[in-house]
Amino acid sequence: MLLAEPRGFCAGVEKAIKALGWMVRIFEPPVYCYHEIVHNQLVVEEFRSLGVVFVDDVDQVPPGAPLMLSAHGTAPAVVEAARARAGVVVDAVCPLVTKVHHELKTRSRNGYQVIYVGHAGHEEAVGTMAVAPEAVHLVEREEDLDRLSIPLGSPVALLAQTTLSHDEWRGLMEAALTRFPDLWLPGRSDLCFATTNRQAALRAVAPQVDAMVVIGSANSSNTVALEKVALASGCPRVVRVDGPAELPGDLAGTVGVTAGASAPEQLVEQVVAALDPAHGVEVVKVTTEDEYFPPPPELRELLRAIATAVGLLCGRADPPAERDPGGDRTVSAAQVLAALAG
Repeated sequence: MLLAEPRGFCAGVEKAIKALGWMVRIFEPPVYCYHEIVHNQLVVEEFRSLGVVFVDDVDQVPPGAPLMLSAHGTAPAVVEAARARAGVVVDAVCPLVTKVHHELKTRSRNGYQVIYVGHAGHEEAVGTMAVAPEAVHLVEREEDLDRLSIPLGSPVALLAQTTLSHDEWRGLMEAALTRFPDLWLPGRSDLCFATTNRQAALRAVAPQVDAMVVIGSANSSNTVALEKVALASGCPRVVRVDGPAELPGDLAGTVGVTAGASAPEQLVEQVVAALDPAHGVEVVKVTTEDEYFPPPPELRELLRAIATAVGLLCGRADPPAERDPGGDRTVSAAQVLAALAG
């Protein structure tokens, strides 16, 4: 068995899961979350069992209840409505999605028409496009470029959903540059570095195996992108599973394993154990990730206030750590999930 590395949780998912874990510890249930915190069945069901209620409309949140906004980013109007209705609102949006929101807002203010490469209906795409709906045009494939109605002479920019595969992005970018030679592109790619790293690790594994197992849920865009990359890299068979129970019984030869950015490492361990490779496991590592995203600012304020209150009750006057309230940096999302489950 060849095990791709990096795989599994990215920094944005780590941030979101730990933030919701803090919310569960701080507040009495139910805690509400607008959309699934991340796109993984196991993670979502774990939080449901702890009293988290996932909603698709903030009107479903009782007035004054604690609410978290998911990692995929939320439309500005929804954020405003949430803050008007809920008690404490914590926005767990990934900073890389925030970057794209900012780029779209800035380009639209400067008079640009913005082509956004993304998947229709995906929560990240919906939230991003709502930042400047009058200026943005969604494209999913090259033929969509031919149907665009952009006013003659308008400056044009190109942005992307962060979880796309490089193949999806590169083909559309090249086609857009052919049609709009003066196309504006961000100085730093919109594609998530973690998504890129997982695809690079998979590309290193896929040509060497008889089958590739991709762990992650069907509604996870970066997981679906991994499936596509594996096939494009020459892997003869690609199987996506949510967990070991979905593994087919006829896998043989050399098997590769990877996991989408929303899939916990415990699922990888369970899949490896279920496959029980006769000749062991070899890790194929392409890079080391050490990115850390701190808790959302609203949550940092809560953690500082709690640490201060505990300190006063215990007779300590020293202030809580400003850079890492609650010791968030020193604990992983996997540890948080295990502790909550236990």
